[in-house]
Amino acid sequence: MSEGDYDYLIKFLALGDSGVGKTSFLYQYTDGKFNSKFITTVGIDFREKRVVYKSNGPDGTVGRGQRIHIQLWDTAGQERFRSLTTAFFRDAMGFLLLFDLTNEQSFLDVRNWMSQLQTHAYCENPDIVLCGNKSDLEDQRAVEAENARELAEKYGVPYFETSAANGENVSRAVEVLLDLIMKRMERCVDKSWIPDGMVRTNGHSTSDLAEPRDAEQSKCGC
Repeated sequence: MSEGDYDYLIKFLALGDSGVGKTSFLYQYTDGKFNSKFITTVGIDFREKRVVYKSNGPDGTVGRGQRIHIQLWDTAGQERFRSLTTAFFRDAMGFLLLFDLTNEQSFLDVRNWMSQLQTHAYCENPDIVLCGNKSDLEDQRAVEAENARELAEKYGVPYFETSAANGENVSRAVEVLLDLIMKRMERCVDKSWIPDGMVRTNGHSTSDLAEPRDAEQSKCGC
């Protein structure tokens, strides 16, 4: 796809404590490579990828391919950047919440990140995929898979054990998040929940698609 040649522009935000592997995860997804020498993200960074999304109908039929331009925003996990990070919450349509399978504290902090999302995201129930990263370091595991799955079930979100090093489930996690977003858009006749400018359909921004929203509309009725 050439520059500007897409049906939808969608922004995802990667969240989690410092050192859980957010930058490496996104780099693995966009470039298919692993770089163990990444330094800690300062503030905000982002990567991009173009994909073709095909929805599956209730009868199993595959819909027309839609050209998606994904922007994946990489956030700093350190507390001192938290106010900057939360400022980006409302501008994202989906969230990749990562913790480190070898670091129990990063798993315990998932609850805090969930609370932050419920407070600052575009609505009270945004689309989230939870990822237990660094699954390749099995001998250093500090978080049991069953505990992680139970937490994901508590919040009603999909869970994947991922590895930025070998690519395990990295693409799958992003694909599931994209599918959640696209299905939410299909369900919603009222597009006012979509953050302005986050989705662009055939050259039109969301401001062309939606009525002005108020506080009541922002609750994601769909």
